[in-house]
Amino acid sequence: MTTQYSSSLVVRTPEDQSPKKLVRETIPVPSPGPGQVLVKVSHVAQNPTDVQSFDSNAFGDGIVLGWALIWGGETKGLGAYSEYCLADQRIAFKVPTALSREDASTIPLAAATAWLALFSSDCLNLDRTNAQGTSVLVWGGSTSVGLYSIQIASLYGFDVVTTCSPHNAELVQSYGAKYVFDYKDEKVAEEIRKVAPNIYHVFDTVGNQGSSPTASRVFGSRQGSICTVRPGKANTEGVSEKAHVTDVLASERDHELAIELFEKLGPWLEEGTLKPNATEVFSGLDAVSGGFQKYRDRKISAYKIVYQIISTASIAARLV
Repeated sequence: MTTQYSSSLVVRTPEDQSPKKLVRETIPVPSPGPGQVLVKVSHVAQNPTDVQSFDSNAFGDGIVLGWALIWGGETKGLGAYSEYCLADQRIAFKVPTALSREDASTIPLAAATAWLALFSSDCLNLDRTNAQGTSVLVWGGSTSVGLYSIQIASLYGFDVVTTCSPHNAELVQSYGAKYVFDYKDEKVAEEIRKVAPNIYHVFDTVGNQGSSPTASRVFGSRQGSICTVRPGKANTEGVSEKAHVTDVLASERDHELAIELFEKLGPWLEEGTLKPNATEVFSGLDAVSGGFQKYRDRKISAYKIVYQIISTASIAARLV
């Protein structure tokens, strides 16, 4: 059988030990194993973890960007910054015809992160069957994960309190937030307690040195749980002693819970129950370094960078 090749963005470590680089290379198309499907990638969304993992040297030499650290180990062939990648068929969904491919690309990782943070027994473990009267604080509501968290929690009947910059307040309200506060307000925790005095659950979608410590103050003298996207010591050492800190790193037992979400995504998107993020589309893999720098410079707010991997003409041809 003739070997097929894919243009992919690969992490390379120079021999002189200078910083790692992203290099566009032609590599063999991966072969799907049991339960996997081979995906022709039209668009890929940039996620904060892509930049953070690259900058922290989590990627080994020769890894296709966008690979997955699944259950503590490297999984080959899953790098999404490529013309072809592999996917678990149980955590994939058919894109509704009314949804653009760039919008669809913003959904899987961000929505799954939100879903697991809210409902996994290792995270906030919210009871979906008994949401009435239960408040949850989504710290960073205008982030990609924050917007999906607001929608999913609201869908199940939880009262969502969130924080963001004032210019994004109307946006997060349109996604389902009941109360919105300016995260820079020095008295933000006290103001949140006024509207949600019995708040015991916080999801920190930002994960910086100030977010979790500030968010944890909403518990006051009571015990509470805070789940964060970045649980490192530098980001949590100032957290209230009353807070039980968890993270949203995927585990094997979360797989069945994730499968449930992906079974729901198609109908939710078809019905308009779940709305994707706003996007800014960049053209091609060569644009990724610039998109990464935009994240580092904190120039992204309330939208997601998406890279178009195949040409518009190719997409149109496939739809005919």
